[in-house]
Amino acid sequence: MFYFDFIDGKKIMKSDLIKVNHFFTTRETIIKTKEPENLSKVKENKSLICKYLGISEENLISPKQTHTNNVEICNRNKTDYPDTDGLVLTNTRQAVFLNFADCTPLIFYDEKLNIGAVSHAGWRGTAGRIGVKTVERMLFAGSNIKNIKAVIGPAISLCCYNVGQEVLEKLTASVKDFSGLSQAKDGGIYVDLKGINARQLFETGIENIDICPYCTCCNNDLFFSYRKENATTNRHSAVLYLKN
Repeated sequence: MFYFDFIDGKKIMKSDLIKVNHFFTTRETIIKTKEPENLSKVKENKSLICKYLGISEENLISPKQTHTNNVEICNRNKTDYPDTDGLVLTNTRQAVFLNFADCTPLIFYDEKLNIGAVSHAGWRGTAGRIGVKTVERMLFAGSNIKNIKAVIGPAISLCCYNVGQEVLEKLTASVKDFSGLSQAKDGGIYVDLKGINARQLFETGIENIDICPYCTCCNNDLFFSYRKENATTNRHSAVLYLKN
């Protein structure tokens, strides 16, 4: 179940499925933007978050997201990850964050090995099964699939995400069973990106999945929406740190 918490009085969102330090930022806790009016707020929030986690700012890292299904395992001596939309974290020195404004945030955690990951699943990443690829990288790092839990964060929901036929066909092909993951409405086709990612993970063997009920488009007062806000560069983020 998802719930709100606070960092220095500013709102973040967590899931009670995962017992390690993870959260989704909100409009109040923004740490990624290209908008000049928000740059000072981003600097302040990064400092607050690093203090909250107990790490230095150079150890709060984020990849260069390009809507791929590329997943890397973090090296504690490396901070630059170009063309990467998923990071697997195995060390307790660094924290990772990825950025979103309608796309689907995925956080994974294996409590037994203390290994986690964050992935960015837009429709391209979802069609490319980035969540499954992230799980595979965690298995490569030593995880057992039965021990991996998945949290699917705030994203544009079935109610608001209409797509064309080509995108629909690619998303349909990404799962064995597409039933219940789309609907016809107002002359268009709407799809459930959060549900598709969850179905992919369930079909792969992940049994513990928590899905955020919030739609970034409907709940634009809490989260950023690329579609609703005319291609905003403001982002909310999914953050993971392997210490409590």
